[in-house]
Amino acid sequence: MAEARYYGTGRRKDAVARVWIIPGMGKITVNGQSVAEYFHRPKLEKMVVAPLQVTDTADKLDVIAHVKGGGKAGQAGAVRHGIAKALVEMNEEYRSILGPSGLLTRDPRVKERKHAGFRRARRGKQFSKR
Repeated sequence: MAEARYYGTGRRKDAVARVWIIPGMGKITVNGQSVAEYFHRPKLEKMVVAPLQVTDTADKLDVIAHVKGGGKAGQAGAVRHGIAKALVEMNEEYRSILGPSGLLTRDPRVKERKHAGFRRARRGKQFSKR
């Protein structure tokens, strides 16, 4: 019999994460590295494990994530979103826990496009009086 494996796709800014969760000992792998090795910042590590801690499954499941695009913070958000969606696929009852926590909602904030006559989206040219 094949091992139970659940999939979720997470997105944040320009990052896209493909996440699989399988029964295990709580090991989280991102692009072949541990969470601490890949993200380096404790805040991002906490962000990634949040869905597992909320559902009390941190020590019962292994997570394998492949993430690309964006920066480290966006990638951490994408992995978190993917883990939450995979948990709901595994057990629909987790939706009532993860939903109110805001972990199932895709964060819609993305970088605004550059506008004509500006240096960035809203940053204008420097004013010179003389």
